Amino acid sequence: MHLSAPFTIEVVLNRFVPALAIALAPWCALPAHAAEPLSTETAGDPALETPGLIRNADGALQITPYLWAAELHGRISPFRRGPTIGVDKSFSKVFDDLRLGGFIDVWGRSGRYVLSADLAYVDTREIRGSGPLPGIGPVPPGTKLEGQVDSKLFMATLLGGYRVVDTPELTLDALAGMRIWHVSNKLKVSALGRSRSYRESFGWAEPVIGARVFTNVTDKLSVQGLASIGGFGAGSRFAWSAQATLNYAFSDHLSVSAGYKVLDVDYDRNGHVYDTQLRGPVLGLTYRF
Repeated sequence: MHLSAPFTIEVVLNRFVPALAIALAPWCALPAHAAEPLSTETAGDPALETPGLIRNADGALQITPYLWAAELHGRISPFRRGPTIGVDKSFSKVFDDLRLGGFIDVWGRSGRYVLSADLAYVDTREIRGSGPLPGIGPVPPGTKLEGQVDSKLFMATLLGGYRVVDTPELTLDALAGMRIWHVSNKLKVSALGRSRSYRESFGWAEPVIGARVFTNVTDKLSVQGLASIGGFGAGSRFAWSAQATLNYAFSDHLSVSAGYKVLDVDYDRNGHVYDTQLRGPVLGLTYRF
């Protein structure tokens, strides 16, 4: 069975791009976090304690499931022997093909030391049909061709750091660590009761450094900013990210965060290309222990 290159490329891109667009949420140092514990210098002073925030001088732990409504722009080559093609995907197109997705961030602090683990998993599937086709060799006229692309992406960002500024008005954390990527793709094309499949996967690990700043605005509201750079040729050529969120604390243990995030990455190695920018609003729900 002969497959035309344009059909194969279209099926691959419309399947693989949504997987990365949703799951690359992690691709940044950290997702949206809610309100942080008070400074260790002021947690014991009732006059400076802020209602709705954890008052723990020694440490804290918080878990944040989150969403990132990202659109994707750039160029990719999901298969080593495939061409590199420009992509331009809105979030609605990305969401249509989602089968399963999960995104969670864990943030911990002990004194001035901080630790973060950000995990993301996305499984998407797209089925496309083409035809009726003209007669080509043994393929009779009117034949319909169906293509299915399954894509899975796993990403983990592990960061440790130190709180270099710790005051009642402002905290600033310096961060460093590693981000790990793994992408798996399967293309299946069927026609005339026969099918052909092709699988391929690739991945990389890269160093990341960054900073996180947090400040209280009112008793319930706070603002947080995140920025990071990474890659440096030891994975991707270069990657950078920036994020800002506004956080609202419902209680000592529950907060919601909303903001905007941008992730830019340039990976080109061993025939695989992922040179893109993802950007869009983020929404997170944080539970603090």
